[in-house]
Amino acid sequence: MDREIAWVRAARRAFEEFPITVQRRMGRALDVAARGEMAEIARPLRGLGSGVFEIALAYRSDAYRAVYAVKRGAPVWVIHAFQKKSRTGIKTPKQDIELIRQRLRRLQEDRS
Repeated sequence: MDREIAWVRAARRAFEEFPITVQRRMGRALDVAARGEMAEIARPLRGLGSGVFEIALAYRSDAYRAVYAVKRGAPVWVIHAFQKKSRTGIKTPKQDIELIRQRLRRLQEDRS
Protein backbone atom coordinates (compact mmCIF):
# COMPACT_ATOMS: atom_id res chain seq x y z
CA MET A 1 0.00 0.00 0.00
CA ASP A 2 1.31 3.44 -0.92
CA ARG A 3 2.01 6.00 1.76
CA GLU A 4 0.78 9.56 1.59
CA ILE A 5 3.26 12.20 0.40
CA ALA A 6 3.17 15.19 2.75
CA TRP A 7 4.93 18.51 2.26
CA VAL A 8 6.51 21.16 4.42
CA ARG A 9 4.80 24.23 2.96
CA ALA A 10 8.05 26.04 2.06
CA ALA A 11 9.38 22.93 0.31
CA ARG A 12 6.18 22.67 -1.75
CA ARG A 13 6.43 26.33 -2.81
CA ALA A 14 10.08 25.90 -3.86
CA PHE A 15 9.30 22.65 -5.70
CA GLU A 16 6.53 24.37 -7.67
CA GLU A 17 9.13 26.86 -8.97
CA PHE A 18 11.14 24.05 -10.59
CA PRO A 19 10.78 23.46 -14.34
CA ILE A 20 7.81 21.18 -15.06
CA THR A 21 10.11 18.42 -16.38
CA VAL A 22 12.01 18.42 -13.08
CA GLN A 23 8.75 18.38 -11.10
CA ARG A 24 7.51 15.36 -13.05
CA ARG A 25 10.74 13.34 -12.67
CA MET A 26 11.03 14.14 -8.98
CA GLY A 27 7.33 13.43 -8.51
CA ARG A 28 7.85 9.95 -9.97
CA ALA A 29 10.78 9.41 -7.58
CA LEU A 30 8.55 10.44 -4.65
CA ASP A 31 5.88 8.00 -5.84
CA VAL A 32 8.55 5.26 -5.74
CA ALA A 33 9.39 6.30 -2.16
CA ALA A 34 5.68 6.16 -1.26
CA ARG A 35 5.71 2.52 -2.40
CA GLY A 36 8.57 1.82 0.03
CA GLU A 37 11.33 1.70 -2.60
CA MET A 38 14.14 4.03 -3.62
CA ALA A 39 14.29 5.65 -7.06
CA GLU A 40 17.50 5.64 -9.11
CA ILE A 41 17.86 9.41 -8.66
CA ALA A 42 17.53 9.19 -4.84
CA ARG A 43 20.22 8.43 -2.29
CA PRO A 44 20.52 8.48 1.50
CA LEU A 45 21.54 11.90 2.81
CA ARG A 46 24.39 11.15 5.21
CA GLY A 47 24.73 12.73 8.62
CA LEU A 48 21.02 13.34 9.20
CA GLY A 49 19.98 9.98 10.58
CA SER A 50 18.37 7.03 8.90
CA GLY A 51 15.37 7.54 6.67
CA VAL A 52 16.47 10.86 5.16
CA PHE A 53 16.98 10.84 1.40
CA GLU A 54 17.88 13.31 -1.32
CA ILE A 55 16.60 13.27 -4.87
CA ALA A 56 19.23 14.83 -7.11
CA LEU A 57 18.47 15.82 -10.68
CA ALA A 58 20.57 17.68 -13.22
CA TYR A 59 18.48 19.56 -15.76
CA ARG A 60 20.05 21.62 -18.52
CA SER A 61 22.87 23.46 -16.72
CA ASP A 62 21.18 23.47 -13.31
CA ALA A 63 20.96 21.03 -10.40
CA TYR A 64 17.80 20.47 -8.38
CA ARG A 65 17.39 18.73 -5.05
CA ALA A 66 14.47 17.54 -2.96
CA VAL A 67 14.96 16.05 0.50
CA TYR A 68 12.43 13.69 2.04
CA ALA A 69 12.12 11.69 5.22
CA VAL A 70 10.63 8.24 5.61
CA LYS A 71 9.57 6.80 8.96
CA ARG A 72 7.71 3.54 9.49
CA GLY A 73 3.96 4.04 9.58
CA ALA A 74 4.19 7.72 8.62
CA PRO A 75 3.78 9.67 5.39
CA VAL A 76 6.77 10.40 3.16
CA TRP A 77 7.60 13.98 4.20
CA VAL A 78 9.20 16.29 1.63
CA ILE A 79 11.11 18.66 3.88
CA HIS A 80 13.23 20.74 1.52
CA ALA A 81 13.52 21.52 -2.19
CA PHE A 82 16.08 23.81 -3.75
CA GLN A 83 18.04 24.65 -6.86
CA LYS A 84 21.66 23.95 -6.07
CA LYS A 85 24.32 26.47 -6.94
CA SER A 86 27.65 24.83 -7.77
CA ARG A 87 29.82 26.82 -5.32
CA THR A 88 30.42 23.75 -3.16
CA GLY A 89 30.84 21.10 -5.84
CA ILE A 90 28.74 18.01 -5.26
CA LYS A 91 28.15 18.57 -1.53
CA THR A 92 24.84 19.90 -0.24
CA PRO A 93 25.54 23.44 1.07
CA LYS A 94 25.84 23.89 4.85
CA GLN A 95 22.93 26.34 5.09
CA ASP A 96 20.66 23.82 3.35
CA ILE A 97 21.80 21.02 5.70
CA GLU A 98 21.05 23.24 8.71
CA LEU A 99 17.60 24.11 7.33
CA ILE A 100 16.90 20.39 6.78
CA ARG A 101 17.95 19.68 10.40
CA GLN A 102 15.62 22.40 11.70
CA ARG A 103 12.69 21.14 9.66
CA LEU A 104 13.33 17.53 10.75
CA ARG A 105 13.37 18.63 14.41
CA ARG A 106 10.16 20.61 13.99
CA LEU A 107 8.49 17.69 12.23
CA GLN A 108 9.50 15.27 15.02
CA GLU A 109 8.22 17.69 17.66
CA ASP A 110 4.89 18.13 15.83
CA ARG A 111 4.46 14.34 15.48
CA SER A 112 5.25 13.40 19.09
